[in-house]
Amino acid sequence: MQKPVDNRAWFLVAPVFMLVAFNAILPLMTVVNYSFQDTFSNNQFFWNGVQWYVELLDPRSELGERFYESLGRSLAFSAIILAIEVPLGLMVALSMPKRGAALALCLMLMALPLLLPWNVVGIIWQLYARDNIGLFGWTVNAIGIPFNYTNSAVSSWVVIVLMDVWHWTSLIALLCYAGLRAIPEAYYQAAKIDGASRLLVFLRIQMPKLQRVLTIGILLRFMDSFMIYTEPFVVTGGGPGNYTTMLSINLVKIALGQFDLGKAGAMSIVYTLITLSVCWLFYTVITTREGKEGAAS
Repeated sequence: MQKPVDNRAWFLVAPVFMLVAFNAILPLMTVVNYSFQDTFSNNQFFWNGVQWYVELLDPRSELGERFYESLGRSLAFSAIILAIEVPLGLMVALSMPKRGAALALCLMLMALPLLLPWNVVGIIWQLYARDNIGLFGWTVNAIGIPFNYTNSAVSSWVVIVLMDVWHWTSLIALLCYAGLRAIPEAYYQAAKIDGASRLLVFLRIQMPKLQRVLTIGILLRFMDSFMIYTEPFVVTGGGPGNYTTMLSINLVKIALGQFDLGKAGAMSIVYTLITLSVCWLFYTVITTREGKEGAAS
């Protein structure tokens, strides 16, 4: 006898779907509409078709040149961040104590940067990296290294990279620590009986068990670093010049600074599609790996 299906639970989740539709889908449709329009004074809109998309994807056009340059900076920033934060967070997680007051202190210290709002982090590092009053900037100049993030591209990149590493490495460390604590103690006991070294334990036990956690951590950090806006905008404003103008900052400048809603809408849609494509790629990797592990077991 087939069990009857009760669909009354949908009435409980219907308000959530309606809220998501109001907060996400409707604004997205508005942006899609803007991307096919041209804007003039007095909020007059005229149909422009796919012209903004053609211009955006053409590197020879002014809009396309700005788009590809800012996209390259955003991708470079995400690559640098992942190359630093993932190994560093893993090292911190491996060095953390397993229990006791020392563990509580470590968890509290690592949670503190994550609790600070993004604009506060930007203000802290804006002051901290000043070459005249900031401890970091003054110290670097005192040892003989020229440092001024307001007029040096290298210095500005150093500041925003260090700022992001300080702010978000704790997330990777906490994820990795949770993954390490989830490994059964029997694995370590078997490795100890076999006389495995610390390196072999890491390569044969810890790293395979942390692959899923690291994949999720990399996905989260890529999404956040690729869409970063507040911190570099507060610290450098996208300068000096356009050296720290990420894709998000470029988008805001076009939308609010120039009030080109059509160009900004097209860039927003392409920006969203790039982010969704990377998320889909990570989701495919995770599900494929889980399927292989399930078939093997």
